[in-house]
Amino acid sequence: MTGRHGDGPRPATASRSLAAPRPRVHPAAPLQIDVLLDSLTHPGRGLHTGQLHWRLHGPFDTERFTRAWQTVTDREAVLRTALAPAGPGTRLPGFAVHRDAGPLIVRHRAGGADWEALLAAERMREFDLTRPDPLRIALLEEPGGSTRVLLTYHRALLDPASAGHLVDSFRRVHAADGRHRGGERRPDLSDHLQWIGSRDPAAARAFWAYAAPPAGSATLPAGDRGRPTHQRGHGRTRQRLTPPEAARLRAWAAARGAAESTALHAAWALLLYRAHGGPDALPHTVPVAFAAAVSGRAIPLDGADRLPGPLLGALPVAVEVRPDAPLSALLAALTDRAVDLAAYEWVSAGQVHRWSGRDPYEPLTESVLDFRPPEGPPPVTGTGPPEAAEAYTGAPLALTARHDRDGGLVLTAVHDRTRIADGDAAEILWQTTRLLRGLPDTAGPGATVTEALRLLDGAPLPLAAPRPDPAPRTLRAAAAPGAGLVCLLRPPGAPEDCYDGLARGRRGPRALLSTAPRATAALTALAPALAAGEPVVLGGHPGAEALAHEVAGRVAAYGWSRPPVAVAADDRELSRALTAAGRKA
Repeated sequence: MTGRHGDGPRPATASRSLAAPRPRVHPAAPLQIDVLLDSLTHPGRGLHTGQLHWRLHGPFDTERFTRAWQTVTDREAVLRTALAPAGPGTRLPGFAVHRDAGPLIVRHRAGGADWEALLAAERMREFDLTRPDPLRIALLEEPGGSTRVLLTYHRALLDPASAGHLVDSFRRVHAADGRHRGGERRPDLSDHLQWIGSRDPAAARAFWAYAAPPAGSATLPAGDRGRPTHQRGHGRTRQRLTPPEAARLRAWAAARGAAESTALHAAWALLLYRAHGGPDALPHTVPVAFAAAVSGRAIPLDGADRLPGPLLGALPVAVEVRPDAPLSALLAALTDRAVDLAAYEWVSAGQVHRWSGRDPYEPLTESVLDFRPPEGPPPVTGTGPPEAAEAYTGAPLALTARHDRDGGLVLTAVHDRTRIADGDAAEILWQTTRLLRGLPDTAGPGATVTEALRLLDGAPLPLAAPRPDPAPRTLRAAAAPGAGLVCLLRPPGAPEDCYDGLARGRRGPRALLSTAPRATAALTALAPALAAGEPVVLGGHPGAEALAHEVAGRVAAYGWSRPPVAVAADDRELSRALTAAGRKA
């Protein structure tokens, strides 16, 4: 293994003055806030880490490779961007664009690392977002002279389309021996943020106030397991429709005025409906909800289609499924929802949740569907086709659909194994594929939902475990929106009502919550207030002091203002300490 820039020397750059200029700082976009919060509340899970890899054939020129990536870094502001702490007048994180940065390249000699182990290790290695390194490059030499290239990036600054654009830029520069004419790319992230800031959110807020999924919607295509899975980490499973099967599905959907992606959404809605009450057809209408990925690039900003940045988002889709309704009506409703989403690609899921008026600790959706565009043309000679590894998210289940170069439709499901066991995830994907294969042959123009679900007769109902961290206990609601909250951490072994006496005798505008003595539980409790930029305070009895400071440190590490901590053994003294800490929040 070699250092920051592999075996070759660092390419020459403009000389640095002793006093480097201050980086340009801009506030985080709403979608970036969502990604940061997801990573903050799920520590050590490798969330929002995307990967792209390919193979280079023939002799490898380390210096030329490094020089090409340095040129791309000099041109792309996003590759010189790092997390910046909350500044004056705001409690929210920002991002700083530095003048100088270099590619982070590590080269592994042949036999020095196993490829699958390298993939997993790079995914789980956390990014230090305070450094301008949102993209890491690992090189693995192989016997025979080829080299495998692995790009690992964080979704707070890049998305899959961005990674593809950067690889295209690298290949052009590499072919030109590491040289490129022209200055920085425009538009960049700051232009995108300025465009978002120019939007009037009133129409979006009004739309999502009624279009968000209602409480009680079916959100997972699985029944209640009622107990933990006793599995850890994330799993991945895959199915494929052959080119003729994919063509039949496309033609079937088109004959009903729907896109192929809408057919996938319909199959998912059927699974959500079926799981809501067991394997038998249900006699009642059921609201179902899932998130659908949106590129974030179909916006009226020149150059947005090739702007490297974290534009990919996922917005809720909510429909009612009726057993006696024609399947064509479900397809029509889902088509309408897709049109609605297209108007709000710039909105984040976190904003939707706040505008919905729903309980901030109750998820609107628990699965994400992403129908990717077809793969592009084969790469230039000397390189293998790039392959993507889907990023883990905080959702229990994410399904990606993509056409391969043969015209088949590849479905990949990534699941949180603490919620959905491997066998249940495989069953969910098999049932999805069964519907997509069978609907064109069995669901005629007048087929109903009940008739379509007969394709799954005899199939078992997959199961999902409950969420590991229940919602915090609300001791007192906030006096007004935006007032913030006080989060009290229960010491280990303390009863749930250990702070009830304090709550009865304490006055103040902020919400008062108590949580279990776990960092993830406390971070989950803080998340809605952090997302809205509200003041937060941590506190508790002495047994919770170390955990409170740990949580405060984690919050600060992701760019938010560090929450003050108040600790006292007596409820009266704790109340006074909380009041004093609140003045600093």
